[in-house]
Amino acid sequence: MLSALSTFFYRISSWKTLLLGIALYVPFPAYMFKNLEARMNALAGQAVGPIDLLVGYDPARIQQMIEMYGPEGRSVYAQGELTIDIAYPFIYTFLFCVILTLLFRHRKYNSFRLVNVLPVGILVSDLLENSCIVYLLKAFPDSPYVIASLCSVLTNLKWTVTMIVLGLVVYGLVKLAIRNSQQKANHGQAIH
Repeated sequence: MLSALSTFFYRISSWKTLLLGIALYVPFPAYMFKNLEARMNALAGQAVGPIDLLVGYDPARIQQMIEMYGPEGRSVYAQGELTIDIAYPFIYTFLFCVILTLLFRHRKYNSFRLVNVLPVGILVSDLLENSCIVYLLKAFPDSPYVIASLCSVLTNLKWTVTMIVLGLVVYGLVKLAIRNSQQKANHGQAIH
């Protein structure tokens, strides 16, 4: 399945699909999540923020935050997780897959071929994390410690794979810049 998905991205990735991915991505952090968090914080009467953005937390922190949201805040958060945060992982996965495909399309190593679908790891861990969050929000005050622990593991996994993907993007951009500067230097030497 990953091989077929990788091939699909090698076939469709272009500057047009990159622009489409960016256009689909930008409204989420710029508008939708910003408004969702503002509504949650207003209903909680304090700045609590979403669990999704935490890094390296313990299950007790999740349970504390869920309590702080209050009943209406928990309801709004769960609704956001089941709507906005279902679409968002698919959109950023699409964008990351296109970026990695464009950056590593001309790789020399065949084993590196599937690097463009590494963002699927973020997608899977994010969707599982969202499921845990919704379960904990709906089950409150009976929030099982095991589910909170699983949520913490999934959040950390999501951010770890995200950092790897971002590192690959930076690496790919540096390699692209070096290749372009070498081509310009070679072109300049050919003219003289």
